Amino acid sequence: MYNIIPLILILISLSVIIIIFVRKFPVLANLDVESIPKEKEAKFKEQIISGRLKRNIVMAGSKTVRFIEPATQAVGNFFKWIYSKLFELKDKYKSEKILPKEEAVKKVDELMAESDELIKDGNLEEAEKKLIEIIDLDNKNIEAFQTLGELYFERKNFEEAKQTLEHVIKLEEGDNGEIYYDLSLVNKESEDIEAAMKNIKEALKIEPNNPRYLDTLFDISIINKDKITALDAYKKLKEVNPENQKLDEIKAQIDEL
Repeated sequence: MYNIIPLILILISLSVIIIIFVRKFPVLANLDVESIPKEKEAKFKEQIISGRLKRNIVMAGSKTVRFIEPATQAVGNFFKWIYSKLFELKDKYKSEKILPKEEAVKKVDELMAESDELIKDGNLEEAEKKLIEIIDLDNKNIEAFQTLGELYFERKNFEEAKQTLEHVIKLEEGDNGEIYYDLSLVNKESEDIEAAMKNIKEALKIEPNNPRYLDTLFDISIINKDKITALDAYKKLKEVNPENQKLDEIKAQIDEL
């Protein structure tokens, strides 16, 4: 019973720290407060960064509770770590300067190449940091946001993936079927079948003959027990990719509905 009390105190204090941090921590050094669209984008970026820090804090807290004894010493060590991290990040963002345009473009290219390599190596945590650095330099970088959304999807952080990809749709000036496709996959994994169907149909409006999109439309139709849509997807798949080895299997699934 008494061992639970320090844990409760840690969790309560941790919640207070997170609330204060999210409200007060200045994430963006280069925010143009005179521009409303930019301010909205900056707030979205702050949400991503603060979300990542909160995850790290919670993970660190759980490790502290699990592995450090006695509990009173754990509390002291834990909060020392928290405050040092917060001040370290605060100093980092205060010291950042706005780069000239050419330098910023070069830096973005470097960071994107580094994030690509990290993703290939399976180091998604470090790749996430690189992508957020890119967004800090260029808050309209669609490639960085899209890659970040896909990264969150790979890590099964579906809510963050959804928010990030929805933000890309708002930023995107042209039609990009891949964004709607990615978002549909996120919705499907989150068991939001209505949203998954809506977004895959949006993707198909842009690329009506894309086999991956049609295959996903079929999968969602099966989950939704929508025989008419599943049959339409099958017919279109057969038309655009008659050599598809899965056609017989797809037809059998439709017959079972």
